[in-house]
Amino acid sequence: MLNERSQILLKTLVERYISDGQPVGSRTLSKYSCLDLSAASIRNVMADLEEMGFITSPHTSAGRIPTPMGYRVFVDTLLTVKPLQSVEIHQLEEQLHPDNPQRLINSASQLLSELTQFAGVVMSPVPSNVFKHIEFIPLSEKRILLILVTPEGDVQNRMLLTDRAYSQPELVMASNFFNQHFAGRTLDEITVSLRDELQQLQIDISILMKAALAASNETLSSGSQYVIAGERNLLNVEDFSSNVHSLRRLFDLFEQRTEMLKLLEISRLADGVKIYIGGESGVAPLDECSVVTAPYEVNGQVVGTVGVIGPTRMAYERVIPIVDVTAKLLSSALTTATQA
Repeated sequence: MLNERSQILLKTLVERYISDGQPVGSRTLSKYSCLDLSAASIRNVMADLEEMGFITSPHTSAGRIPTPMGYRVFVDTLLTVKPLQSVEIHQLEEQLHPDNPQRLINSASQLLSELTQFAGVVMSPVPSNVFKHIEFIPLSEKRILLILVTPEGDVQNRMLLTDRAYSQPELVMASNFFNQHFAGRTLDEITVSLRDELQQLQIDISILMKAALAASNETLSSGSQYVIAGERNLLNVEDFSSNVHSLRRLFDLFEQRTEMLKLLEISRLADGVKIYIGGESGVAPLDECSVVTAPYEVNGQVVGTVGVIGPTRMAYERVIPIVDVTAKLLSSALTTATQA
C-alpha cells in the first residue's frame, strides 16, 4: 500500500535502473520524477521503500536498485506498456504467415529473440492424442512407414516392422478404414471400437492395424518439447556476463529441459501474459532472470506457450507486447495452416 509519492518515486527508480543499469540516487530521482521534493524528502521515501523491501542499496553505492518485490509492484501496478510499432508488427506477420507448424514454431522463437535480444522460447503444441489422417507407405518387404497427421497439422512418421509383406491394395484398404471410421477420435476411443470392428476385416489386416494403433499411441503421447533461440544473447547481458556460475546453471537448464518444460506447461494454463520475476518461477537457475510468457491456440484451443527469458532488468513495457502479439499471430498462423 504505497501513497502516490512513493509510487512515482519507485516507478522512476525502476525505469532509470532498467535504462542505465546503475544504482539510482536522490539527485536522479529529483530530476526525472517531476516531483517538487527536497533531496531530504526523497531520501526519506527511499528509506521507507527499502524498509518495505521494494529497493535495496548495493554496498558499493549510495544509490538504490529494485528488488524482485519492487519489480513485481512496478509490473503489476505502475508499468505503462508501449504498443508495438507497425513495422515490428509487420515483421512478425511476414515471418509468421501460415506454414508448416514446426517451421512456424522455429520462426516464432527466433523472432522473439531478435526483437528482444534475449532468449526466445516456444513450447510445441501438446500432443492431442487424436489423428486427422493416417497413411501406410511400403518401404520394403516387411517394413512400412506409418504417417500420422494431427488436427494441429503436425506430421509424425513411424516405422512398422511386420511379420509378412503387405500388398499396396491391402495398405490402401487399411488406410481408408482408419480414416473413414476413426479420424478425429481419440486413441482410447479407437482401441475400444477396434475390438468389434476388426473382426469384420481379414485377420492379417487386423494385425497390421493393431500394430499401427500401438505405434500411434506411442508417437502421439510422446510429450511436449520446446524450441529455444538466442541463448547466446544472454552472454552479452551485463547482468549475467560477470557471473559465470549463474550462466552455466542457466545453460544447463536449457539443455536438460525438464524444469523448463514444467514452467512452460504451467504458463500454458495461464490467462494471457504471465511474468515470473526472479525466484517466482520456482526454478533455481532462473532466480536472476525474468520470464515473460503467453499461451497460444490452434482452432480456439490452447496448445502451447511462447516466452522470453532475460534479466530482471529488462524493458518490460516492450517485452510484454512482443510476447503477447507473437502468441496471437502464431495462433492465427497455425490455425490457418491446419485448416488449409
